[in-house]
Amino acid sequence: MSENYTHLVTIVDDDPSVREATANLLKANRFRSKSFSSASEFLQSPLLDQTKCLILDLRLPDMDGLNLQRRLVASHLRVPIIFITAHGSAETREAAMQTGAVDFLPKSFNEDALLAGIHKALGSVKSNAKEGPGGMKTP
Repeated sequence: MSENYTHLVTIVDDDPSVREATANLLKANRFRSKSFSSASEFLQSPLLDQTKCLILDLRLPDMDGLNLQRRLVASHLRVPIIFITAHGSAETREAAMQTGAVDFLPKSFNEDALLAGIHKALGSVKSNAKEGPGGMKTP
């Protein structure tokens, strides 16, 4: 079995065609994935703690992606996030990156750019495994 299958990549996007296309790309590249249409659906999922990388739309019907990112950070859930959006600006990109996003991609993003972001995110997951409780570096 490929090492990729050991990592769950979660997609949160309200556009069914984006969720399906992204899930198909992940499957073709041997990643496990789960898709959600809203931030609240994702937050209520038992898979929240298993997510190793989150592909997150900026604009969602119930809570925007930046607010979800802040909520995860405040809850000490260190999930690497790749934002995807058709409505990004320099300001929203900067806010996302300053709060710890791995990447911020415009829709329609290049598949290679998304896969590179996922590999970068999973690399940070491996790095975080060497950290102490709560993701804090141990002295």
